[in-house]
Amino acid sequence: MKIVFFRRPGRTVLAAVLLAAVIFAVLSHPAVVGVSGEARELPIYCVQRDDKTVALTFDAAWGNEDTQQLIEILGKYHVRATFFVVGDWVEKYPESVRALAEAGHEIMNHSDTHPHMSQLSREEMIAEIEACNDKIETVTGVRPTLLRPPYGEYDNTVIRTVRELGMEPIQWDVDSLDWKDLPADEICRRVTERVEPGSIVLFHNAALHTPEALPEIIETLIGEGYSFVPVSQLILDGACTIDSNGRQCPCTPDDAGTATLAGLL
Repeated sequence: MKIVFFRRPGRTVLAAVLLAAVIFAVLSHPAVVGVSGEARELPIYCVQRDDKTVALTFDAAWGNEDTQQLIEILGKYHVRATFFVVGDWVEKYPESVRALAEAGHEIMNHSDTHPHMSQLSREEMIAEIEACNDKIETVTGVRPTLLRPPYGEYDNTVIRTVRELGMEPIQWDVDSLDWKDLPADEICRRVTERVEPGSIVLFHNAALHTPEALPEIIETLIGEGYSFVPVSQLILDGACTIDSNGRQCPCTPDDAGTATLAGLL
């Protein structure tokens, strides 16, 4: 960060304290400032990475027809993925949740009943999140640390509530659109043409053509030098920022921008 101090007697100390508070807020709570001036909180859509590493993710909220097939396909290529599951789905299919975990995939939170989270009160949001966490932990023994909001919908209250619970909200930057029942070759093309280092790819459990498309997607990306990790291993630890595109980036001294304190000093 470049700091420009304009010295006027008696005000330098106060300005320095205010600046320190601003820096702490920026680094601790990544956000984007919109036109209105209100800080817009963002989830992680993708990650800035130098290596060609990506994360495959699957949302599971309703059907369970292909879970075992997905496990077998991912296992064939030694790919570990992240499954964002709804609490109700965990209750219906605990054996599938257990099988996913035993196969090495991470099981994360997709809410308890798949509501529009931004329409809930903060207390209702917390109840949704924690109920799903409890159900997953009961089956797998591991409490989730990531949440994907249902429908990909969120507002500042949703994002802040998730982070207040010590979790990280996760979106995606590559959408397979498999839920539209696109042909397998179109799903494959959509994904392989859009993936970049640090991408988070969205699929759905029980989508009609995903099992058919998945082998070619994995083989194509492996051929291009990509490797696969669960989302918790893709995202960055420690101090970071999230840019206006939702890309999580490691902090640098200039991340908070140039602070001109003429108005404060």
